[in-house]
Amino acid sequence: MTESFDYIVVGAGSAGCVLAARLSADPDVSVLLLEAGGADDADEIKIPAAFSSLFKTKWDWNYETVEQKHLGDRSAYWPRMKGLGGCSSMNAMIYIRGNRADYDGWRDDFGAVGWGYDDVLPYFVKAERNSRLAGPLHGTDGPLHVEDRRYTHELTTAWVEAAVAAGLKRTDDFNGAEQEGVGLYQVTCRRGKRWSTADAYLRPALDRKNLTVRTGAFTTRVILTGTRAVGVAYEHLGVATEARADREVLLSGGAVNSPQVLMLSGIGPAEHLRELGIDVAVALPGVGGNLHDHPAAPVIWTTRDTTDLVDFSTPARLVQWQATGRGPLTSNIGEAGAFLRTRDGLSAPDMQFHVAPTMFYDNGMREPTAPGFTSATTLVAPASRGTLRLASADPHWRPLIDPAYYTDPADLEAQIAACRVLEEIGSHAPLRRFLDRPYLPERTLTDAELADHIRAWTQTLYHPVGTCAMGVGEQSVVDPTLGVHGVDGLRVVDASVMPVVPRGNTNAPTIMLAEKAADLITRG
Repeated sequence: MTESFDYIVVGAGSAGCVLAARLSADPDVSVLLLEAGGADDADEIKIPAAFSSLFKTKWDWNYETVEQKHLGDRSAYWPRMKGLGGCSSMNAMIYIRGNRADYDGWRDDFGAVGWGYDDVLPYFVKAERNSRLAGPLHGTDGPLHVEDRRYTHELTTAWVEAAVAAGLKRTDDFNGAEQEGVGLYQVTCRRGKRWSTADAYLRPALDRKNLTVRTGAFTTRVILTGTRAVGVAYEHLGVATEARADREVLLSGGAVNSPQVLMLSGIGPAEHLRELGIDVAVALPGVGGNLHDHPAAPVIWTTRDTTDLVDFSTPARLVQWQATGRGPLTSNIGEAGAFLRTRDGLSAPDMQFHVAPTMFYDNGMREPTAPGFTSATTLVAPASRGTLRLASADPHWRPLIDPAYYTDPADLEAQIAACRVLEEIGSHAPLRRFLDRPYLPERTLTDAELADHIRAWTQTLYHPVGTCAMGVGEQSVVDPTLGVHGVDGLRVVDASVMPVVPRGNTNAPTIMLAEKAADLITRG
């Protein structure tokens, strides 16, 4: 007998946990939450400084892009959390909302009515429980704990001071009235420990009789009757299973998994689906299009007369963190940063910096060979757009991920300009006394050489979006209520619906999006 629920949420990540908690708050509705991964029970999930140790483990989908022409024909590794909390259980915990221009652009450029900055701000505030900042721009009693990190390395403090000396404006709130400036990042932690959406939203709801959570549940397709979504097919612990949704199916798998499930269900670009032998239920050419991400490139020095964050990966420091929630293990690695414009005439920042008091490059997969300091450019207004396509009609095959990094030359030009700013900051006191020599690159480069360096070392900043874009145009996939065009009873609620990536880390915007979606669903 097929089980029946009012709502089925596919994916217990940054958006799915929010949806499951908010919808199940009504005792008169039943909710099924399906998660392909397992419980978020690894110690490394809770330790802020350990996030990259989760990469390429059982908690990681471990995606790779197709070969990127403008990255020297190499593929790029894309870690994505496979487990409760999704990427909020694997990210660097930086709390950034984006710029007012991002959301006003969604509304004005794509027809996403109701998603301008003034519309979404109440949902950021609703979600947030900030330990230092308060209204009207910040929340103090929401479920998502946001705090000043409990540990900051002296190199990070020195970099902030050097950036100010180089001409950047100091800020203590990147989410305030103005985004531009340099300062320390706030993080989604509680008392020095990661605070994911599984912690903030899901766990307080687990004792509700109307909420069913299944881990190890791999969704293979949405079940359609005509053009109405009536349920999902999924594999639970290896057994093919189906569940019925009497009201709605809500896809929250993220920018990779949600478009993949849509296409496997016959919803997507008709010609592509037919090539794979998938019957076309609803032709939507925009599914899997508009893929873009924040590319990042490192500028690294070796250091002297200071410590390296990896020096503190010791049993004694682990005991300190466990007992007090303090010490170097509360570092999120990327402790500080900045937002700036790389050229005149821009209406908002196009660049974000992240800095770390250690060597962190190639996604942290390389062991530091010497004490070091990393600064990194992150292009937050990329012009390049790529695609996500199915490799097979078999749901177990990984999709073809092509972010098309640097296909627009303006993106590489911005990265070069940003690297020059990082070099300039490194020449200022008090940072310069700690910097021994350039490490990556090993010397000052010409612009052409620097372009090659950027191509060789660019990695994702873990912010893919856009593959189920919201809007009213021919390439849009969902409408401003997040309902899939041409399909009843089906919404997508995750970062894939963002028509343009926000300027900054995408976790807070994804949580906001799910908060607003829950209101749209419950209020009708």
